[in-house]
Amino acid sequence: MQDTTRKLKRVDLIFTEDCSYKGILEQTLKRPKEEIIQDVLDSGLRGRGGAGFPTGLKWKFTAQEKSDEKFVICNADEGEPGTFKDREILLKVPHKVFGGMAVCAYVIGAKEGYMYLRGEYEFLKEDIQKQIDEFHEKLDDLGFDFRIKLLLGSGAYICGEESALFESMEGKRGEPRNKPPYPTQKGFRNEPTVINNVETLVYALMICNIGSQKFQELGTADSRGSKVFSVSGDTPIPGIYELELGMSLAEFVEEFGDGDTKSVQVGGAAGFCVPRKNFNDTIIGFEGVPTGGSMMLFNSSRSMYNVLRNYVEFFREESCGQCTPCRVGCQQLLKGIEEVKRGKQPTTYLQTLMRLTEVMKMTAKCGLGQSVANSFSSIVDNFKEEMIY
Repeated sequence: MQDTTRKLKRVDLIFTEDCSYKGILEQTLKRPKEEIIQDVLDSGLRGRGGAGFPTGLKWKFTAQEKSDEKFVICNADEGEPGTFKDREILLKVPHKVFGGMAVCAYVIGAKEGYMYLRGEYEFLKEDIQKQIDEFHEKLDDLGFDFRIKLLLGSGAYICGEESALFESMEGKRGEPRNKPPYPTQKGFRNEPTVINNVETLVYALMICNIGSQKFQELGTADSRGSKVFSVSGDTPIPGIYELELGMSLAEFVEEFGDGDTKSVQVGGAAGFCVPRKNFNDTIIGFEGVPTGGSMMLFNSSRSMYNVLRNYVEFFREESCGQCTPCRVGCQQLLKGIEEVKRGKQPTTYLQTLMRLTEVMKMTAKCGLGQSVANSFSSIVDNFKEEMIY
């Protein structure tokens, strides 16, 4: 049974100035590698990109691979609409991101790491490179042989998918690979690779600082720790907030809503739209509605048809086109809702489109096509009248 008595709690693990990444690194690089992996496992940290794979397992699997060459990659290709938390982390505490990469490199046995930066974040490139250079000097002082290289993406949403990101890094068209093998076995250059996003790497470093037990005390049994949220839309206080996982959406709206919130899109265009009637019963976390961080609030002045149309148009534009379910499916969904709205198709056609999203969910090659159903079905289900009239 879900605990609905929890209250929204602000946390300050990532942006706190009460710790030195240098001190954490100095202590951590002296510890046994297996002990560090166990700490990350015990903490319950799951990837903060939305999929939620246990970070410690990813590190453990890669550490177990026999290879002379391994890689750590920081996925800074933050392309989900409504998400801007990684940008803030990179602006304010980039050294903690590098620290997380260094710890990961230490435990898996990598000497090289890459940061794949979103193309639209080119304005950060020069400053990040300067910070990386300073970080390398610190690593030299510690006698740790690890180097980070910075790569800039070209702005394709699909390159946030890990295997498409590898393809892009290798100079090829950014398209997802077949799985298995998984990145922990064959990732960048077909070598064992850990790929974590910006936020996950910082939390891994902070767990090395505060210990797994303290991190585990935050959140719930299924969603340990805290999370950075990008809050946007119809809210008087948009911005970045670090909050304990496991709050109800009602608590979230009470804090960030404008008093007239009719729905919240949790997890960006690839996430779920939750209507007001479900706010009390919806938990923000892996036991409820997981999110990579994007929280978009809509009040009663917004047309959910226009919201959905924007999302589907986005997916149609960003589909890499490799697999038919995604390429053709997105086109047909957009055409379908437009025709229903104009009266060229009967209202029952929405059910046909819903079935199409289920087919896409089962047959699309990667998360882009598979996730279109999330926003589509949740908006059509809850705001059908706005799709028609």
